[in-house]
Amino acid sequence: MDFDKSKYKAWTWKHPYILHWMINPGLAFNELVLGQKVPKITLIEKSNKPLTEKSFIPCPHCGTIHSGLKWAYPNKTAFGNWFGLYCDHCNKIIPCIWNLTSLVILVVTFPIWIWFKNSWKEKWLAKQKQKFSQPLNLQPPVYNWWYMGLSFAFVFLVIDSILKFRDFTWKGFLIDIPGSLFTAFLFVLMMKWMIGKQMRKSSKDDAQRTI
Repeated sequence: MDFDKSKYKAWTWKHPYILHWMINPGLAFNELVLGQKVPKITLIEKSNKPLTEKSFIPCPHCGTIHSGLKWAYPNKTAFGNWFGLYCDHCNKIIPCIWNLTSLVILVVTFPIWIWFKNSWKEKWLAKQKQKFSQPLNLQPPVYNWWYMGLSFAFVFLVIDSILKFRDFTWKGFLIDIPGSLFTAFLFVLMMKWMIGKQMRKSSKDDAQRTI
């Protein structure tokens, strides 16, 4: 897809972040259950803005370059994207990459879901069209760190329990809760530091430009 290479750089499957999405087995839960998807191509604006503000998603069908904030959690569009990301300009689907574990699960369960795929997709498209017909908030989100941390802890705990399914016990489950909360705490600290660093750098650059 053509884009202004002087303004954007492209993230494809070769980028470490997207490659991690593809090979991390735990993210199959996000993809298959939560419907969280990553586009095949993400354009990153060459600026010092926080990553959430400088991420753009191009539609290969109509050429529209969407702000990544369209799929931020305040719009309730971050999840439920099982068939891909919906383009509200041409009503087509922006292709996304697949987690390898998700693909294995889909292949194994193929005889079950194939009969319902088309009807599910039609209903999903109708719901997406209705959802994106409403005004969307394209302002940078205000992060709820408590919610983010507890959500991460819950997902981590569920995935860990699934991996230990054969040896699952309620005692072991309760013992794993503090570990999940501690892991979530470290994750939130890291995210808060990274986002805060980006915001401080952006503010500093804006201040220098006004001098």
